[in-house]
Amino acid sequence: MTRERSSEYDTIFAALAHPVRRDILERLARHDAGVQELAGPYGLSLPTISRHLHVLEHAGLVSVSADWRYRTRHLNVRPLAEAFGWLTQYRTLWEQSFDRLDGLLSDGTRRGGRASPRRHPSR
Repeated sequence: MTRERSSEYDTIFAALAHPVRRDILERLARHDAGVQELAGPYGLSLPTISRHLHVLEHAGLVSVSADWRYRTRHLNVRPLAEAFGWLTQYRTLWEQSFDRLDGLLSDGTRRGGRASPRRHPSR
């Protein structure tokens, strides 16, 4: 992975780290919205919501279109898809590890044995 790509992922995952920002993305997945509409359910000030939106925009997760005085936010799915693709490679590794563990546990059960818990040497 290039340093540039790594930096992009850092920015995306940092943006996704906050629950308000994740919720904003979920709401934008349903429909585009302005700052006032996005601020409604949180009881947060408009400047606070604007800062969250700025983080999402910087990560490329949200774009803005201006129509005279009203600015609408839109969800950009490309960065999420790229991050999902990166995470998926690790999902495959975990699934393979679980399959191997399942095989080991099945072999022990078929032999009539039970997996005994490891005991601490000082006990």
